[in-house]
Amino acid sequence: MLVAAAVCPCPPLLVPEVAAGAAPELAAARDACADALGVLAAARPDRLVVVGAAEHDGPYPEGSRGSFRGFGVDLDVRLGRGGDTASPEARLPASLAVAAWLLERTGWADAPLEGLGVAEPLAAERCIHIGRDIAGSAERVALLVMGDASACRTLKAPGYLDDRAAGFDARVARALADADIAALKALDTQLSRELQASGRAPWQILAGAAEDAGLAGSLLYDDAPYGVGYLVAAWS
Repeated sequence: MLVAAAVCPCPPLLVPEVAAGAAPELAAARDACADALGVLAAARPDRLVVVGAAEHDGPYPEGSRGSFRGFGVDLDVRLGRGGDTASPEARLPASLAVAAWLLERTGWADAPLEGLGVAEPLAAERCIHIGRDIAGSAERVALLVMGDASACRTLKAPGYLDDRAAGFDARVARALADADIAALKALDTQLSRELQASGRAPWQILAGAAEDAGLAGSLLYDDAPYGVGYLVAAWS
């Protein structure tokens, strides 16, 4: 059963070495992520599953490695503290590399963990089914959910300005604040794609996992630096 969840954005700019001189601009987001991970630790889970947006669906065992070299930084990360059981080719996608950095930053050592990359086209029904399977995989399961809201909040945003983006992000923020499972399940797949919201599939996996868990939500951060919606929430 799902006992806690943390929702975090996944821009590599969260990592100060990647952000360089702009690092202070996301300090509040980093602190909120740390607080959300603290909620996971306080729940004392038997298992942590880290779900993040990726180009391809696939599992990443504890010990899988990632890197920020593609962003011009000589920085490697490992998902958890286990042995490196993944093949050298199975590199963490950016979202899970950011998660690995967050977990290392907060000193996660509370439960075994594993990663799951999910591609944006994954249908809502499939996401919900995956979430249910995750929730049933151990007596006390925690989720770390990595994904961004829309990338179309301003003229300089990666997806340019889309007038629908602010409303979409506000609906997601309310759903995360209220632990509103139905609202997350109802997110429009096509609209999410058009707004470049990488968090849609991970959030719907959370919705499937949280069925019948009776969790309450708390929104810890809601902003759109660089024209991209970044949301941090904790459910417990």
